[in-house]
Amino acid sequence: MPRWLPRAMLFALVCVGLFQLADWAFHQLINLFVMLLVAFFLSLAMEPAVDRMAARGVRRGLGTFLVFIGVGLAVAGFLTALGTLLVDQVTQVAGKLPQMLHDLIDWINRTFHTELSLDQLQHQVLKDSGTIEKYAQQAADNVWGVTGTVVGGLFQAFTVGLFTFYFTADGPRVRRTVCSMLPPAKQGEVLRAWEIALAKTGGYLYSRAVLAFVSTLAHWAFFAIIGLPYAAALAVWVGVMSQFVPTIGTYLAGALPVLVALSDRPVDALWVLVFVTVYQQIENYLLHPRITAKTVDVHPAVAFGAVIAGAALLGAVGALIAIPAAATLQGFVGTYVRRYEVEDDPRIDRGEERRERRRHAVRRLRRMVSGNTGDQPREERSED
Repeated sequence: MPRWLPRAMLFALVCVGLFQLADWAFHQLINLFVMLLVAFFLSLAMEPAVDRMAARGVRRGLGTFLVFIGVGLAVAGFLTALGTLLVDQVTQVAGKLPQMLHDLIDWINRTFHTELSLDQLQHQVLKDSGTIEKYAQQAADNVWGVTGTVVGGLFQAFTVGLFTFYFTADGPRVRRTVCSMLPPAKQGEVLRAWEIALAKTGGYLYSRAVLAFVSTLAHWAFFAIIGLPYAAALAVWVGVMSQFVPTIGTYLAGALPVLVALSDRPVDALWVLVFVTVYQQIENYLLHPRITAKTVDVHPAVAFGAVIAGAALLGAVGALIAIPAAATLQGFVGTYVRRYEVEDDPRIDRGEERRERRRHAVRRLRRMVSGNTGDQPREERSED
């Protein structure tokens, strides 16, 4: 046996053990990494507002706290509006439940020629006490499970909020710490990349917030005009869901007001559906380009692919942060990838030659109308 073979075998065993240890540690800490990633993107969205307040003399800690208060009030208002709508709907259903049961039993008797009654059903349910106990035990187990899920979710939200606060309030210190571990030649590149991430992420979320606010106002005005119940709550639902839930948010936003209108006055459901559809077209072709032109614009195909990739990698969290990440990556590509001017070629844009002939015909018609067949007017020379 060669003398180097035992040491090579020992080195291979140590490498395998270290790999197994790193793999185990990564899987144990993956939730922490995901929370840090979410906190980092949230801090990128909040830091521009904090920087503006810091430029006016407000301490970064206080500015971050004020931004957190504003975001918390917005989230609390959204949850309160939805909670009010949900409680009222459950109360109405509970009040109509006996009549609904009577109608259901009458329909069953007419359809299947039976002679069921509500008293018989109550007697049958009370007689089978074992089934009731089993359902009660399952409900108790579900309550404990839901309670544990809620507590775990609250702890994760608190952890993400804490890291977001530190990342935002200590943004300059974090960048200084990162740059201190890099050579001077690389520090400028890191800071430039950080600025792109700040601009793209913050710009995207701020544009979404503006669009959500405009959508809420428009839908609230329309719902109030047609007398739809819970107009304010439904308008907040449409505004938030259509802007901050990727891909399917528009459909979820319009489904709830349509269902509420169906339960109140079915004819209003048609008007709600028409208004939601028309407003979506107005937003896509008028509001969205004007607002995102000043912040960041992500192509719909890129956004859809980013959402699918984010959901495949990190689930719901990945779907939520996918579009800001795609906007940041798009900013990197636009900054660091060199682009060249493309020559005019009909194989690239086959309609360009036809448009040029049309423009030439329009210029000739203008000259004929003006009676000037000689020198070209100044305006036409500028157009050429």
